[in-house]
Amino acid sequence: MNQHSSTSKWYGTTILAIRKHQRVVVAGDGQVTLGSTVIKGSARKVRSIADGSVIVGFAGATADAFTLFERLEGRLEEHPGQLRRACVELAKDWRTDRYLRKLEAMMAVVDKNESLVLTGTGDVLEPDDGIIGIGSGGSYALAAARALISVEGLNAEDIARKSMSIAADICVYTNSNLTIESLDVSD
Repeated sequence: MNQHSSTSKWYGTTILAIRKHQRVVVAGDGQVTLGSTVIKGSARKVRSIADGSVIVGFAGATADAFTLFERLEGRLEEHPGQLRRACVELAKDWRTDRYLRKLEAMMAVVDKNESLVLTGTGDVLEPDDGIIGIGSGGSYALAAARALISVEGLNAEDIARKSMSIAADICVYTNSNLTIESLDVSD
């Protein structure tokens, strides 16, 4: 059976992170789907944490994501200003802890210096180009963002909005109700 056809499986989200010039933006759609039914169209899957210095977007089960948000905040308190270290520590916990190991989510995590993807398999990945796309429409948004990143006159938020719109037009598990958070990136 196709995982998308199951009526007992929550599915769908698109999260996109763009780093361009002096700005980093994370955008997420608002659709929550159970099987082929849209349950909610205005979920907030992108949040600012660590006193506004870190932005996190999640794809996957909502309760799992909130657990991971809390754990990441705890790790950031232990390692202030060290996003990569906090993420590596969370990934270790996620992979080895019996409770956390069962969580089904992915996270895009950014601060003014780094953009990272965290997975439940212990991965902490940094994209070469500063663009992250995760979730059901993540590949569509990522492809659109990569095509738009070099267009003059488009800033990070413009690219995120256009890319998310393209993903929403292609992926039935993604809508155009966006949450966007951003940070200034200054050297």
